[in-house]
Amino acid sequence: MADIEGAAVPERLLITRTTTGDGVSLVLLAGEVDLDGSSQLSDVLLSCVQTAPGTVVDFGEVVFLDSSGINVLISAHRAAESRGVWLRLAALQHAVERVLQLVGVDTLIACYPTVEQALAA
Repeated sequence: MADIEGAAVPERLLITRTTTGDGVSLVLLAGEVDLDGSSQLSDVLLSCVQTAPGTVVDFGEVVFLDSSGINVLISAHRAAESRGVWLRLAALQHAVERVLQLVGVDTLIACYPTVEQALAA
């Protein structure tokens, strides 16, 4: 099942949410994760951690991430922890991975080279 959440801002951020056979949420992002789309991303991720045993966020098509996106990830991680479920990031592009490393988010939220590895962990 796939729910396309739509472009938060046309041509800037596309969010697609699917569910695996075992109920894990897979959130595919494409574009730029910035202030314009962070509210919609927050809504999607918080919904995922409230309803699924785990969530993988696929960053394979994300070219930019700013502090508002980082704040969304931290909030979603905290919500997942409080519910006893997991949140994982996958397929980070080098520039996005570097930002997460600089602020230490990669030590807070598990990051995997591929979606498959994140789902299997």
